[in-house]
Amino acid sequence: MVQSIDRAMQIIQLLMSDNSRIGWAISDISERVGLPLSTTHRLISTLVRHELIVQIPETKRYRPGPKWMEVGLQQLEQMDLRTAARPIMERLADEVKETVFLSIPYGMFSMGVDKVDSPMKLRVVESLGERIAMHIGAPNKVILANMNPAEAEAILIRLVDDQEKRKQLLSALPGIKKAGYAVSYAELTEGTAAIASPIIGFGRKVVGALGVGVTTYQLTEERLDYLSKQVIQGAHEITTTIGG
Repeated sequence: MVQSIDRAMQIIQLLMSDNSRIGWAISDISERVGLPLSTTHRLISTLVRHELIVQIPETKRYRPGPKWMEVGLQQLEQMDLRTAARPIMERLADEVKETVFLSIPYGMFSMGVDKVDSPMKLRVVESLGERIAMHIGAPNKVILANMNPAEAEAILIRLVDDQEKRKQLLSALPGIKKAGYAVSYAELTEGTAAIASPIIGFGRKVVGALGVGVTTYQLTEERLDYLSKQVIQGAHEITTTIGG
């Protein structure tokens, strides 16, 4: 497995090594990476299937595929997202006196990529870099609610075995999307709650969620109404800033 990955990366690096060259013949690739033609053909077929390289129909030569642009743009979008979100998060944390955090989708999970702690001594502590299953917590629910419904259902099928629970989650998503926010109570940490709103990027695609973490004993109906409005406004500002 590792050897195949190493060999595939040799081919990819070769194809990316000369921008002035319009494609590589398979015989040239085989010779340059020092692999038998049959092995090279097998690896190339796999890379083509995953859109990591493509064949130019007119010349039958190979060049890097569109998947690299997609990955690069996603990484750039995430970097831009943190940069755009940070001042809005800092202002929001100061205004609502609660911890504010930024989450992004990561396959069947989400990941916290930035946070601004509450200025108060008693506050909710959020961990960065932790993968959280997509059916748990307010940020994940607003992300799911703003995904393509078929994609959201496919994720929940893989994560939630209980059909009744899965059905309840799916039925709640349209309402969450319409409301513009989600609330979760003690789904990760006892005694805490979260309010989150989606961040929408290019092509109306959900790219993250802005959330506020609070202690449940402080969360009155009036406080919830205030925080939800502030989170929605903050997420909307970030969406506008990144061109969503």
